[in-house]
Amino acid sequence: MKANTIHGLYAITSQAPTAQLLAAVAQAIAGGAYLVQYRDKNSPETTRRQQAKALLKLCRRHKVPLIINDDTALAQVVSADGVHLGQDDGAIGEARERLGPTAIIGASCYNRLERAHKAAAEGANYIALGSFFPSASKPDALHASLELLHQARITLEIPIVAIGGITPLNGASLVAAGADALAVINGLFGKKDITTAARRYSQLFQHPAVQACQ
Repeated sequence: MKANTIHGLYAITSQAPTAQLLAAVAQAIAGGAYLVQYRDKNSPETTRRQQAKALLKLCRRHKVPLIINDDTALAQVVSADGVHLGQDDGAIGEARERLGPTAIIGASCYNRLERAHKAAAEGANYIALGSFFPSASKPDALHASLELLHQARITLEIPIVAIGGITPLNGASLVAAGADALAVINGLFGKKDITTAARRYSQLFQHPAVQACQ
């Protein structure tokens, strides 16, 4: 997968036992998830390494890239497809040096357009903006506006991932405003039928203009 083709549902995992995690991600992929990010900030390092390796095997089988959240060292150890960096997770240049020229490196830019431009200039393959809506995963997250997303789309050439409280109902407005991908945690892995939930998000990218008017 080329980083500049990031498009569609960007599935971010919830912490879970390995078997449950793999089953949930497999369902998300079946529903159309285009990219998977492994996010676990609390489990022991051995568990995180085991799960990342197992997820990578699953994602390779389905030709879906696996990105590691916040941990360049883990991404390097398991040979993941890339890493996603927050503002305190190290420099983009350092991650590029460790992971190589073909790695997908994303950067959280919150509600700051200047940070997005800086990340792009430093070699990020995509940037993430949000939170666009109230988020159960990050209730204290900074709010980002549709106007910010629109301005980012006009001024940036790399893909833009929208994040934060996104549902199939409100996600259409983000796609219409220029989001290349929608990053989802609870709206996907918090559902009983993960495949159907993933399919509803994926459908937003088939006819975004029509969806936004409904």
